Amino acid sequence: MESSSFKDYEKHLDHPLFNNAIQLIEDAGKLIKADPNVIARLKRPKRALSVSVPVRMDNGAVEVFMGFRVQYNSTLGPYKGGVRYHEEVTMGEVTGLASLMMLKNSVLGLPYGGGKGGISVDPNRLSRNEKQSLTRRYTSELGPFIGPNKDIPAPDMGTDSQTMAWMMDTYSQEQGYAQPGVVTGKPVEIGGSLGRVGATGLGAVFVLERLLERNSRTVMGSRIAIQGFGNVGSHAALYSFERGGRVVAVSDVSGGIFNGDGLKIPELIEYIKTNKIVKGFPGSQPISNEDLLALDVDILMPCAMDGVINESNCHTIKAKYVVEGANGPVTNSATKILHEKGIQIAPDIIANGGGVIVSYFEWVQDTMSFFWEEDEINKKLHTIIIKAFDEVWKMSQEKGVHLRAAAMATSVNRLQKAMLLRGLYPR
Repeated sequence: MESSSFKDYEKHLDHPLFNNAIQLIEDAGKLIKADPNVIARLKRPKRALSVSVPVRMDNGAVEVFMGFRVQYNSTLGPYKGGVRYHEEVTMGEVTGLASLMMLKNSVLGLPYGGGKGGISVDPNRLSRNEKQSLTRRYTSELGPFIGPNKDIPAPDMGTDSQTMAWMMDTYSQEQGYAQPGVVTGKPVEIGGSLGRVGATGLGAVFVLERLLERNSRTVMGSRIAIQGFGNVGSHAALYSFERGGRVVAVSDVSGGIFNGDGLKIPELIEYIKTNKIVKGFPGSQPISNEDLLALDVDILMPCAMDGVINESNCHTIKAKYVVEGANGPVTNSATKILHEKGIQIAPDIIANGGGVIVSYFEWVQDTMSFFWEEDEINKKLHTIIIKAFDEVWKMSQEKGVHLRAAAMATSVNRLQKAMLLRGLYPR
């Protein structure tokens, strides 16, 4: 029976992202007939931290920001997950993201639990000095709870490699010696890993290749549309182009561009370095994000925002395969509808797992103080992400369910086995 105080606490977790994660866990539990005690434990975070982050601004005034870190589950290893700076960050959102990190790390076979953090702040209105002060104070507040063998933060929305450098330095200063393994996503010069920048896009293309192979097809000659041309989308486009894929459309915040014969992706990447946006790229015509999603292509790769394919527009999707480069671009209800239409979706929990896999490599390299070349990292990334996809494909075939349901079931099954082996402390 839940206590009234616990129910009061749960009010802070009422967020669509967390509610959706709970539904995924429950559905996966039913599919594999999981132990109900295991499912009950997986529906609650182990630890949720809320910290005050005071910062002296450049004008001399002190502003206080709210920071969060949720350590969801550590059955498989240290907590692992990003830190985001965004003005709408809440405890509920962070908890939902932490639970999804638990599921992602599990399905990928990584020795990590799930965690996530964030600060409710608009980073764009902060100066460099203010952002550094914010990051260092936040790290100090979390100091007793993070560490290379406890909880390993990484970049997320609104944060980057510089943020991780400040976090690593702050933690190291307070420990008294260098601790590069406390965060991942750092610059290479202070313990970051080669291959990290393009890892998510490369992993998505590895998954795409395997999905097509399972359907007796290849990337070569396939018509591809990619929504989002940031770090993930641009690398997914480049690696697809290098494999002979015909990328006919891409988009960013300025809108989309289309060329039925295929865009010259290397030239587009160079164009963006000067012009910042895809709009106006020579040899292309403008297209809206909505029209891009509805193009008659073989492959659609949504690599931008969550929820872009939902019940209101999923009936317009004509692609035969959807590879989720972003987090949650296809809603659960839309997934079911697309599955009924015969459209296969490579779910985000695997398809965009390249980033956390190479973050794992970074952590291992920091721990060993021995670093690998990029080719070796890419080969190891391929091995892990394809093994995970194959396990999910097998589950999908055995249970007769779509790949997202199979991925969640595979993840929960691995967590269940580990939790039952470790038991409950105390008895």
